[in-house]
Amino acid sequence: MEEFALTTLNGVAMAALYFLVAAGFSLIFGVMRIVNMAHGSLFLLGGYLGWSVAALTHSWLLAIVAAGAATAALGLMLQQGLLRHYQGQELTEALITIAVSIVIADLLVATYGGLSYQIPAPVPLGHSIRIPGTALRYSSYSLALIGVALATGLALWLFLERTIWGVVLRAGIDDRQMVAVLGLNIQRIFALVFAIGAGLAGMAGVLDGTLLSLVPGVDSSYLVAALAAVIVGGMGSLEGSAVGALVVGMATEFGIGYFPSYAEALTFAVMAVVLVVRPTGLLGKAR
Repeated sequence: MEEFALTTLNGVAMAALYFLVAAGFSLIFGVMRIVNMAHGSLFLLGGYLGWSVAALTHSWLLAIVAAGAATAALGLMLQQGLLRHYQGQELTEALITIAVSIVIADLLVATYGGLSYQIPAPVPLGHSIRIPGTALRYSSYSLALIGVALATGLALWLFLERTIWGVVLRAGIDDRQMVAVLGLNIQRIFALVFAIGAGLAGMAGVLDGTLLSLVPGVDSSYLVAALAAVIVGGMGSLEGSAVGALVVGMATEFGIGYFPSYAEALTFAVMAVVLVVRPTGLLGKAR
């Protein structure tokens, strides 16, 4: 039972990390319908930048802020400088972002080499605590990570559902010409949302570098996990991304814990079953 409980907690913590990556991916890919295959590279770039800032300043919070700001700025330049001119051309968007992803990955290898890096956790979260009502002890950082994911999800939901920017964004996706006739600049909203999604990826890179480690190639793993979470949960649904991340996180951790030889296959098997039963995803809607 203790092993099962630990595996479950690990699954929830991993789901929280997947959600932070998938939430930005869902905003860009699921809501804005922009194929951003560089999302994983932005995640890894944020992690490495966060490690560098933490090494220089010994501040974990400053590492989070710097990584989020840098990747948000890079995402804004990517959207405004390249993707804006090919909006709606999915194949072209995919090719451009794949090229950007390769360039970023090569630059990171040239700068940091193939070594593994880990960002020290902040001192208040660098220990384990006892789960109330049990004799089980668990990492306080992992529990804090779950809280961060919940807070981020709530903030994004409020942005999309309760602000004028969210209303304009959803209206512009459904009928861009009508929004333009009303005199609203949908491109500014698109730029803002793309920057938010990229910034979330960068901050998630720091969180991952603190929980696990940063190594070349991990960007591809998280891109696939984010894509799986968005597909399982339903395209364009933030709530679906959260549910999808939980499903993928649980499948990953239980696969590693009980079926290590088939851990990756288990994740894709779950995704396949969901798509067979519900092709639009668990909370997705037919377009």
